[in-house]
Amino acid sequence: MRTASMAAVVAPEPGPPEVLELREVPRPVPGPGEVLIRTTAIGVNPVDAKTRAGGGAAGLLDGAPHPGHPDADGADAFPWIPGWDVAGVVEEAGWGVVRFAPGDRVFGMVGFPRRADGYAEYVVAPQSQLSRSPRSLSDEETVALALPGLTAWQALVDAGGLEVNQRLLVLAAAGGVGHLAVQIGVDLGAEVIAVGSPGNLEFLRDLGASEVLDRTAIDDLASATAPVDLVLDGVGGDARAQAFAVAKPGGVVATLPSNSWAGPAPRDDVRAPQVFVVPDGLELQLLTGTVERGMLKPHVADVLPLAEAAEAHRRIASGTVRGKLVLRP
Repeated sequence: MRTASMAAVVAPEPGPPEVLELREVPRPVPGPGEVLIRTTAIGVNPVDAKTRAGGGAAGLLDGAPHPGHPDADGADAFPWIPGWDVAGVVEEAGWGVVRFAPGDRVFGMVGFPRRADGYAEYVVAPQSQLSRSPRSLSDEETVALALPGLTAWQALVDAGGLEVNQRLLVLAAAGGVGHLAVQIGVDLGAEVIAVGSPGNLEFLRDLGASEVLDRTAIDDLASATAPVDLVLDGVGGDARAQAFAVAKPGGVVATLPSNSWAGPAPRDDVRAPQVFVVPDGLELQLLTGTVERGMLKPHVADVLPLAEAAEAHRRIASGTVRGKLVLRP
């Protein structure tokens, strides 16, 4: 019996975006507790491009980290099908699946940081890592909520303990994670200060930020705004040092993965969790509820065909994308 096939984007080895190839590969089969999703939208994240180049999550794809991770090149993980964010329709439910049935619209961040093979026409996912898709969003908008939305929620709520009336500062606020973090912060009753480039300041005001700061005009965050309770640092480097300078005593600087995210905290009176997002279908359901209440909407920068994954990687690596890039199978 011939195995069913599907189209998928493959990185045969680490390298530049041009290594990505559209190939025919075997279609996966769901196991117990898993569903087979026919993808209708696939999210592109900065970690996709970093991993394709041999960094990012490359050292984690096959299980235990390679020696020296995150600096290891992760070459043993290739060939690799990139991608963790998917939205689509359940095609088949494996044994023991009770949450979903064929025909259900679902989305999720699948398997991260292990292999998920997301850039493909079909993806297998554990039911525990999925949520029903919001009725009010297209699949392209829905997939933009997965990894970035979970990252924002886990940084602000799980790690940061954000409370009503606290001051929240979001760096890189117009990016995939940042623009969702601004909206989540507003919905939770925080006073949100958003830092972005000049062309994104009006966009950030429209998201509900009470104060917006032009990153190109700031030499010192501590002089640009009053002290804050929580900083979401998705930049690292010099910005991380400034984040600690603007945090109140007893405050929090929640840092996302970057080239310098693991450095020691420069202040003993500021908590410094290092946030590494994990799949969580229940938290996705919470975000879906926020969407349906009209308090959260992902912004899609562009939708490209699956065959143009290399172009998507070039754009995402530029660091100038507002919101989320999406691939359409």
